[in-house]
Amino acid sequence: MIYNKVHSKNGRSLCSPIIFHVPKFFILGCEYMKVILASASERRQELLSRLIKNFDVIVSNFDESKVIFEGSIDRYVKDIALGKALNAKNKLDEDAIIISADTVVTIDNMILGKPRDEEDAFNIIKSLQGRKHLVYSGVVVINTAKNLTIQESLSTEVTFSEISDDEILEYIKTGEPLDKAGAYGIQGIGGIFVEEIRGCYYNVVGLPLNKLKFMLKEIQ
Repeated sequence: MIYNKVHSKNGRSLCSPIIFHVPKFFILGCEYMKVILASASERRQELLSRLIKNFDVIVSNFDESKVIFEGSIDRYVKDIALGKALNAKNKLDEDAIIISADTVVTIDNMILGKPRDEEDAFNIIKSLQGRKHLVYSGVVVINTAKNLTIQESLSTEVTFSEISDDEILEYIKTGEPLDKAGAYGIQGIGGIFVEEIRGCYYNVVGLPLNKLKFMLKEIQ
């Protein structure tokens, strides 16, 4: 289903199932064709709205388990992002710019997914505390009119401070870690554990805006 990005009177972003077609889209003074975000993530939708005034959302149902991790996290996130973008492309009947992304939290070259339960969340956060870890995002932009695809990836180094077991347990009680890759959200309560960040902050949130801005300019 295609959802349209709209704004309510109180300024909050909403997704409406009613498709509202805007003929042209603009970003920083540049004119674009129709833009599609292939993601159900509200965080990515909110971030993209800072870069593009109007866009539609197509929720990709790409099966990520089809992408096998063979040791290269860079390749892995780009392949998943490409799968999402192509899945959205197959649902379109008109030309568009398609944007997709995939973000993973890693430590020691191991991918940390969403925790299975509270115990798993505890163990994941415990493994991150007092250490550096890397967050990778793969980003894909497709211009269907030109049959052109750009794939990029980006990593950000995040350092957690020392965290006591009691602090971890209190954080888990908030429920925030349970639906987050790596069992924390830097944009939420989990941000209090971050001692240092090197690289793009928005990459950790889920959509590296500066990288995407240049990809869009390249593909227009």
